[in-house]
Amino acid sequence: MTDLAYSAYTAFYLYLVMLLVQWAVATFSKAKQPNAIPGKIDENLSHDSFVFRSHRTFQNTLENSALFVGTVLFAFVLNFQSPIFALCVWVYLAARVVHMALYYAISTEKNPSPRTYFFLIGLLANVVMLVMLGIRLI
Repeated sequence: MTDLAYSAYTAFYLYLVMLLVQWAVATFSKAKQPNAIPGKIDENLSHDSFVFRSHRTFQNTLENSALFVGTVLFAFVLNFQSPIFALCVWVYLAARVVHMALYYAISTEKNPSPRTYFFLIGLLANVVMLVMLGIRLI
């Protein structure tokens, strides 16, 4: 295995660990609430509630996971090895980690919030990866 492939595999693994951490934080913060019902978030919660923010962090990551996971796994299947691609995987991971930290730390209804910029950085990294795969297929 090349260093590039190993680097991308490592970033992908850490992304999956981050997803597990987000699930645990969202699940256990909600479960600690009085009268918590599994699978249901109180409709009255908003950004001032950590339960809401941790739930939305996890949901937002899930909403964006299909494109990222699909892109990365497709690249792995094609044995696509590129320093730019590997860097994009790391940029995406870093952007999602900062997005998560900001979502946990800042309770704001403001749009765009600081986390929006990191969402967009991650999205851009994913688009670059997808375009690179498209070019490889041509």
